[in-house]
Amino acid sequence: MSTLQRFFKDTIIYGIAAVLPRAINILLTRLHTEKLETDKFAENTWYFVFAAYFIAFLSFGMETAFFRFFSKEKEKGKVVSTSFITLVVSTFIFLLVLLLFNNNFAIILGFANPTHLKILTFVTALDLLVVIPYAYLRVTNRPIKFTFYKVSNIIIYAIFNLFFLWFVPYALKNNISLPNIITASYKTTPTVVYIFIANLIASLVTFLMLLPSMFKFGFEFDKKILQKMLVYGLPIMVGSLAYVTNENLDKLLLVDEIGKDQMGIYAACYKLGVFMVLYVMAFRLGAEPFFFNHADKANAKETYAKILTWFTIIGAFFMLIVISYINLFAGILLAPEYFEALAIVPIILLANLFLGIYNNLSIWYKLTDKTKYGMYFSIFGAALTITFNVIFIPKIGYMASAWATLIAYSGMTTISYFYGKKHYKVPYNIGKVFLYILISVGLSYLSYYHFKENYIVSTLFIIVFLAFIVINEKNELKTILTK
Repeated sequence: MSTLQRFFKDTIIYGIAAVLPRAINILLTRLHTEKLETDKFAENTWYFVFAAYFIAFLSFGMETAFFRFFSKEKEKGKVVSTSFITLVVSTFIFLLVLLLFNNNFAIILGFANPTHLKILTFVTALDLLVVIPYAYLRVTNRPIKFTFYKVSNIIIYAIFNLFFLWFVPYALKNNISLPNIITASYKTTPTVVYIFIANLIASLVTFLMLLPSMFKFGFEFDKKILQKMLVYGLPIMVGSLAYVTNENLDKLLLVDEIGKDQMGIYAACYKLGVFMVLYVMAFRLGAEPFFFNHADKANAKETYAKILTWFTIIGAFFMLIVISYINLFAGILLAPEYFEALAIVPIILLANLFLGIYNNLSIWYKLTDKTKYGMYFSIFGAALTITFNVIFIPKIGYMASAWATLIAYSGMTTISYFYGKKHYKVPYNIGKVFLYILISVGLSYLSYYHFKENYIVSTLFIIVFLAFIVINEKNELKTILTK
């Protein structure tokens, strides 16, 4: 089996763990948009925005640092136990502080109800405690177990969403017997809270499933290893916070500028851009450990270059498919009152494609232990996001937020590429990469603005692009498929 074949195989397996949970989450968007008013959908978005911020901050970049030092250090057991103990202690402190001062933090962070923050605090704590167990499964190449736990989590979340948002109202309407605790509280508890409760139940069950493996990590704590991991990981943490800002600051700003209703509509349509996020996440789960484990090979740089080319080809093709059938996807996933923001979706798809390219390029500063550059690039992207949103939201509304995302990620990609050429030169075929992006963007533009809902013409565009790929990459395709 060739290196590329092995990489694609691992990526596909890990991709199930990334794609299936997000795909189910996207399908739940239809249920959420039907059951929640637009302002309540905004509250739901607000909750998950802060969930992303908490995880990015409190994991300290430890996941990526874990991959780096697990492959680098001889005493791998100490890397596992030191990183795990660190997160256990920091999680306990976080839990204690947030619960003691829950009402104060709820006001500071803008939560409409302190209970929302209390639920989020417990969910965050449970999710932080499984960061290292999940990373350990990835670095030791146990994709089936990793996938099982990830998929179990989202299935539990989906089941309880369906139970609280669909079955309970149906049962109450049709006089089906339910436990008193549910019937008594359902009429007074806002529907959105049940989404948060479903999230808590899923995180708790997943934690309990992974708990036995945590006892195998041991209790060896090495200060020197922790210091090295923190020096490596803290810039990644800052970069992660900047990434969360790029992804979510728009929702926070839109509430103040155009109101909860419009933010809810924007956030719902933004989820359609998650189709590309699924692809990027699937790639990242397989790529990150692969890149570290493959770094000492003689042909490593050539392999990285090929992977970027194929990542872009598949991503550009995928983007064209989603845009060509965007109304079909929207009809399945969104209630009709959310359709007005569909124009943001092509922009968000392209932005996330650039984010995926940036993730490819980021290998240079991770392998050279210069993670501070990743922090700088992410801060640069966040600065672009903030500036563009603040200036243009009052003028063009939520379209400004979509364009800000694209500008931020394309800007980060550009500067990372040029800095990477100086510090860790990889022979990327940039001409080919941008050719595929330009063709996909051109065909997507025609499909969306001139042949929208003309699925015959849009399908022809897809066939043309696929034929172009096959003709231009036939030799590489033969190599990948026959070895």
